[in-house]
Amino acid sequence: MGAEVVIEGLTKSFGKQAIWRDVTLTLPPGEVSVMLGPSGTGKSVFLKSMIGLLKPDRGKCVINGVDIVTCSERKLYETRKLFGVLFQDGALFGSMNLYDNVAFPLREHTRKSETEIRKIVLEKLEMTGLSGAEKKLPGEISGGMRKRAGLARALVLDPEIILCDEPDSGLDPVRTAYLSQLLIDLNAQIDATILIVTHNINLARTVPDNIGMLFRKELVMFGPREVLLTSDEPVVEQFLNGRRLGPIGMSEEKDSAQMALEEAQAAAGHHDGSTEDVRGIVPQLQPTPGLPERKGVRRRKDRVMKILHTLPPAAQEGIISSLTPEERRRYGIPESAPDRPFAGAHRGELPPDDVATVPGSPWREPAPRPGSQHARPPRDRGRS
Repeated sequence: MGAEVVIEGLTKSFGKQAIWRDVTLTLPPGEVSVMLGPSGTGKSVFLKSMIGLLKPDRGKCVINGVDIVTCSERKLYETRKLFGVLFQDGALFGSMNLYDNVAFPLREHTRKSETEIRKIVLEKLEMTGLSGAEKKLPGEISGGMRKRAGLARALVLDPEIILCDEPDSGLDPVRTAYLSQLLIDLNAQIDATILIVTHNINLARTVPDNIGMLFRKELVMFGPREVLLTSDEPVVEQFLNGRRLGPIGMSEEKDSAQMALEEAQAAAGHHDGSTEDVRGIVPQLQPTPGLPERKGVRRRKDRVMKILHTLPPAAQEGIISSLTPEERRRYGIPESAPDRPFAGAHRGELPPDDVATVPGSPWREPAPRPGSQHARPPRDRGRS
């Protein structure tokens, strides 16, 4: 299983220019997460800070007990081996063919023989659909193939964490769809923790288990995909629908006068750039038939059901409606229960009979019914 990444209060600036501040989130192990945000919000800087290429001003980034912000250079070098990184342009060496590009990390960081290296390189090229292209130079292949070659190189050290910086940039919608499926298939096969930075709304709606968004130097939100996809936050709604009307402007921040002008124009019938409201939960991509199920899906559902009562009503409704009959039985939700937010959800409270139970979970014991001879004192919920 991939490593968990715990980020607390991470802050970065260049001189007097603050990039983002007090970013706090946790990348759950073995799950796929996406980070959204307008151009210029520091998403690529965030990835570089996670692997120690840039040093944050303050905060923590803890991976397997190591805080890469404060650890020694030697420890940082070892921790970086847990990462595989797909850069925006693939970052391939132009004078090397694809085989040598993919083999480079193995030759640099291991003492494997050329026979072992060849076996690993050909395996990763096949995994990314590049079998037979190993002798080609980066300048002789398409942008989509360069992306896949960069991904193959990111996989050769069997990373626990994979970072993808705008993997869809420069690709047409069809190639982006293939790349999205490839990332899901990789997660099914190696169970790695994956973080994708993207502007592609279709990818963000169909691929990840969790979604976050950076805006105005802050992390607007990060959590289960259903929360952001049903959010009524103006910046989230504007970004998902790709419209001009909202807080995001040509520069990141839009002043009140510009917002008032655009609202007046929209009220007068001027088109704001959007075509339809794409908010709402759509089915998530599944692994290609024949591949194993994603282990992260079960872990994610267990985790989300534990915190279901704390989520917004629209997200609750989407999560419940997505459960299969078997999952409803697993979590103690009657199959006849309507797909609606639980009563009291806005207060973080649930009637005892409405609490979803997760097998083996320390979260909460099923409440005894009044008069039951099996009633017992309530369990200490300090761990909830």
